[in-house]
Amino acid sequence: MNKNIGMAISIINSSINKALPVIKSTFQRACIIMKKELMSYYSTPIAYIVITVFLVVTGWFFFSTFFIYNQSELREFFKLLPMIFSFIIPAITMRLFSEEKHTGSFEIIMTLPVSLYEVVIGKLFAGVVFTASMLAPTLIYIISIVIVGSPDVGPTIGGYFGAVLLGGAFSAIGILASSLTKNQIIAFIIGMIICLFLTLIDKFLFFLPSSLLNFAEYLSADYHFKNFAKGVIDSRDIIYFLSVMAIGVLGTVQILEERR
Repeated sequence: MNKNIGMAISIINSSINKALPVIKSTFQRACIIMKKELMSYYSTPIAYIVITVFLVVTGWFFFSTFFIYNQSELREFFKLLPMIFSFIIPAITMRLFSEEKHTGSFEIIMTLPVSLYEVVIGKLFAGVVFTASMLAPTLIYIISIVIVGSPDVGPTIGGYFGAVLLGGAFSAIGILASSLTKNQIIAFIIGMIICLFLTLIDKFLFFLPSSLLNFAEYLSADYHFKNFAKGVIDSRDIIYFLSVMAIGVLGTVQILEERR
């Protein structure tokens, strides 16, 4: 019995040792793609326009509750984030494959020593990093709350952690939409519709039969994000967002393989 357990452990260790170099090289090449995409983001006015619009909209809702209603909390900010992301993130990701297909640069990328998975994962990494950089200036909201009161640490940390996961999930959806067409506007519309569907589906549960309520609620990105915004970090919510990212990556790779 002990001998069999030892053999099993040895096989697992051997498999891990073989997989680690592959994972490392995949991660390194994906990071190269990520850096390329981030440089492309910030070399055009689009990124700065999107960040400005995001900060103006979120700032308005935060400071309106802060000054008008005398509420020193991030509840309204996090409450509206899934809806805002449904428009903002597809606007950022719409060009990731659509533009490359339109200009013909996608064929050039495919001649490089990288796999489709590495390209797609690299673009997803870029979307997550851009989301984090877009959220970074909103930390001033926390400073404002600290000055006049004491923010709830759990919901604040959970909300920002969930926001990054939400941004990653919506980035994967936007990348999938971008792989479907050469037209950036169509890619934006497709990505926006899917993101809005996942954000709003739990608002229409009363239209559904009782047998589908739990399934529809689980599909809702807003439902899972709300748990983070309450300070509840549940593995089921993390798995949900990681699953959306995985589906987006796998779907994008499949579409690009078929249309190569």
